[in-house]
Amino acid sequence: RCAARGSAAGQLAPVVILPGLGNNAADYAPLVEALQARAPGRVVEVCDVKRYDWARNAAGLTDPAYWRGNLNPRPTVDWYLRYIDEAVLRATGGGGEGAGKVVLLAHSAGGWLGRVWMDDVDFYDGGMAKAARVARFVTLGSPHRPPPEGAEGIVDQTRGILSYVERFMPGAFHAEALGTEYVTVAGTYIKGREWPLGERESLLESMPALAAGLGYKQVCGDARADGDGITPVACAHLPGDGVLRVDVEGCYHSPLGAGDGRRWYGEAPHLEQWAQHVDFVLEPASAA
Repeated sequence: RCAARGSAAGQLAPVVILPGLGNNAADYAPLVEALQARAPGRVVEVCDVKRYDWARNAAGLTDPAYWRGNLNPRPTVDWYLRYIDEAVLRATGGGGEGAGKVVLLAHSAGGWLGRVWMDDVDFYDGGMAKAARVARFVTLGSPHRPPPEGAEGIVDQTRGILSYVERFMPGAFHAEALGTEYVTVAGTYIKGREWPLGERESLLESMPALAAGLGYKQVCGDARADGDGITPVACAHLPGDGVLRVDVEGCYHSPLGAGDGRRWYGEAPHLEQWAQHVDFVLEPASAA
């Protein structure tokens, strides 16, 4: 697994990384090393997702709600939520009731999956929401907002799960009651374009922006949005009060496809723009 365990807790909260769609735990090994280099001894765990695990979401195809576009997250994504449970237990030393808090660092789809997990009931902690174990929730390029309802030519790729999340756990949902802090990070790698192009615009040169625009339109309804190549900025930030929002100029979406001048959130120089937000100093009573 891509994890590093350090000395006793009671200093910086352990970090649990939630992989994005199509990623596996190994994709985040360089990020783990970078976070460890910033704070030697800090516990960093990655949910042990395998690339083939994402095929499990196909179970939702058997639910009529999938075809209606109003799919609920459970039980379709239960497999991912179990990975979060396991990673949090590893990060806190396997403790049950009274175990210490963690920082969830969620990439891409890991963001809305993390929100679903935080709202789940923790039977080890008096039936409270699992967000009680989360000191800070940090997301990188996560699509937090559902596409606009009724927009022509747009298909919600979560088949209604994002609408469910926004309805039942909107914004910084657990900030007031449980003290969870929220940080959303968005990249501005490329601004999307839409067909038709202007008379003097080159099709070849515009292809990357057109491709990004096609994706952005499916996510937020606006092909001309700015974003990290996958997630538009407007959707990467949670709405409302209680959210710290960080924009990272020139930042690409994923470790998959990074390189050749494209650097994702987990690489320098972009890492330095947000990494301080995973440095959460625990109170003695919160130590694992």
